Amino acid sequence: MYLCVDFDGTIVDHAFPEIGKPAPGAVKWLHRLHRQGAKIILFTVRSNGQYYGDVLNDALRYLKKNKIVLFGINNNPDQLQWSNSPKPFGHFYIDDAAFGCPLIFPKGFNRQCVDWSKVGPAIESRLLSGV
Repeated sequence: MYLCVDFDGTIVDHAFPEIGKPAPGAVKWLHRLHRQGAKIILFTVRSNGQYYGDVLNDALRYLKKNKIVLFGINNNPDQLQWSNSPKPFGHFYIDDAAFGCPLIFPKGFNRQCVDWSKVGPAIESRLLSGV
């Protein structure tokens, strides 16, 4: 299963260009889903460049520090066999801006973030059922 996961508002609070506080449960669930076979693709608008510096590298360092294994970064390496589309193929897209994604507003956060207590079990159920 390919799992495309946003960064700001999904793994951490919105604090761009800084790295926000960890979204409750995000790291735990990403580890768990990876152990169960999910291929995690970071799907973010963060980039390295002229406007904000190395904000993508900042996110990658955060993920590495938290031992989150990525299969791809804004791409799905497997899809190059059948498509050159810039949109990474995923079975699920987890993003605080996705319509219908469960959100919470933890105390001290700048904005709402993904509710991993709901998203994690839902994705795990699909992963374990082979969907």
